[in-house]
Amino acid sequence: MAQKISDNYYKERNERGLLRLREILDTLPPFAQEFFIGVQMRTTVLTRLNYAYDLRIFFHYLSVKKYRNLPVEEIALIDLEKLTAYDIELYLDYLSRYEIDGKTYTCEEKAKERKLSSLRSFFKYYFKKDKLTANVCAKVDLPKLHDKPIIRLDAQEVQALLTETETGENLTPRQKSYQQKLNKRDTAIITLFLGTGIRVSELVGLNREDFDFDANSFTVTRKGGNKSILYFSDEVKSSLLDYLAWLDEKVITDRKNNEFGFKVHHSPTPNAMFFSNQGSRYSVRAVEYLVKKYSKIVTPLKHITPHKLRSTFGTSLYHQTQDIYVVADVLGHSDINTTKKHYAQMSEDIRKKAANAVVLRPDDNKDD
Repeated sequence: MAQKISDNYYKERNERGLLRLREILDTLPPFAQEFFIGVQMRTTVLTRLNYAYDLRIFFHYLSVKKYRNLPVEEIALIDLEKLTAYDIELYLDYLSRYEIDGKTYTCEEKAKERKLSSLRSFFKYYFKKDKLTANVCAKVDLPKLHDKPIIRLDAQEVQALLTETETGENLTPRQKSYQQKLNKRDTAIITLFLGTGIRVSELVGLNREDFDFDANSFTVTRKGGNKSILYFSDEVKSSLLDYLAWLDEKVITDRKNNEFGFKVHHSPTPNAMFFSNQGSRYSVRAVEYLVKKYSKIVTPLKHITPHKLRSTFGTSLYHQTQDIYVVADVLGHSDINTTKKHYAQMSEDIRKKAANAVVLRPDDNKDD
């Protein structure tokens, strides 16, 4: 029974994704449905939903630019057959600034790369099925991505963030009124991010039964649906237990006083680990706001998100272990190159040590 409850969050998320996917499919050419059926056994709902978002933009472009007001629903495979690599390059240029439904959007290198990758998968499918004679997208190079500086917190900023989360000393009076009621929860969330490096999507899906405090471990559902057991320190354990003790006491107190300001006992997901003050499971957006609220006080020049806290943990773990494979495993990276790119950058300390690692003139008299 516990397993069924634990899976509810991800099941409901997938159901919402499927409903949204079907809505978008209704706006694509009828032949596109075959692609989504063909790839469903080897892709997640989220992946297919991202494909659908990207293809909707592509077919809108064909409708208003390439084929000049040809309705999207009338676009056929023969129209894709007519496209050249140059047409795809024109589409990528179009993505730099475009309009849909009266709204203007822009795409930088990373977004263009993803949209081209979606197109490559789409064309590759029909090419393999002998419904297209060529995959013109394969002839177009992926955009060159320029490395951006990795933003993370240093040790002093980590301490300052935890202190601010616990005390709320520099919050506005209105923010402080909420913080004084919910600081146990907020501290537990920030501590769990910094102490384990989990993703925000993984955190909001956690249930109480996922935790084993005797073993200092918990089960997390990774991207793609795989489950992993992660471990946490005694410091993280202490923060989580403080939060759970407060949560249980809060529910008991509210019941006695007939107060329902924190309606956990009325929540449809009573086993969720983290709640909003309305009693519902904490959402990704709410967690992102929580991190932003505290971090902008500590380090206003850095735009800190839950992913930046993940980067902070990953960097610290690499510096402690010097083992990129351990970091990749703990963070749940399927590609070791992702880990190398983000977490193996040498720090100033490592550079200084490297400067003294090679001795040009060894002391010949050191054994005398």
